[in-house]
Amino acid sequence: MAYTFANLKTDLRSYTEVDNTVLTDAICTTITKNAENRIYREADNDDNRFYATSTLTIGNRYVTIPTDLRIIRYAQVTNSNVTPNVHVYLERKDTSFITEYYDTPSTASGLPVYYANWDAQYWLVAPTPDKAYPLTLAYIKQPSSITASDSTTTYLSNKYQDLLLYAVLLEGYGYLKGPADMIQYYQQSYQQALQSYAIEQQGRRRRDEYQDGVIRTPLKSPPPTQD
Repeated sequence: MAYTFANLKTDLRSYTEVDNTVLTDAICTTITKNAENRIYREADNDDNRFYATSTLTIGNRYVTIPTDLRIIRYAQVTNSNVTPNVHVYLERKDTSFITEYYDTPSTASGLPVYYANWDAQYWLVAPTPDKAYPLTLAYIKQPSSITASDSTTTYLSNKYQDLLLYAVLLEGYGYLKGPADMIQYYQQSYQQALQSYAIEQQGRRRRDEYQDGVIRTPLKSPPPTQD
């Protein structure tokens, strides 16, 4: 059964044997967000892979970072100077390299080949674009939280209920200063669930049976007895 925020709160209070006067809705929201963030930081998943397109501005080396971005995967520009157009992957560098490579930032020069983090809101590219080149950003986005409303479900709560529950219980027992053995138990349960989740999300879901072959588990087979 998929978790909604309402029945996740019910299970959290039931497992920890406290009521809503101790684990209020506000506290449950904080606990759940902390649990979600723990999972998202420790394992990538396909649901949060996102793409955004925009156009570079002539004479402007700054690119606005999407507000929901957590991790950049790659940046790609379309070279419209050739026919057919060619997609070019930008190489990531430090700002110091960008400054040395192209020290006239306000002068439009050509097709960008490098990009770097400028601050929390902008990247910069070099050289400064001389055309409005199309730009594609592939990144890991900020995931939706189950705490948006009592009836909300998410990719995590629909498909990986055990992982979400163990993460919430681990955060919940920590908040309640629960028994060390219970915290240890849910820490181990969480790690086991996280491992299987990561294997599926970052391994098995990104394999192709035709190209990679079927996953096989080696079996110990004793050699036949020789006379």
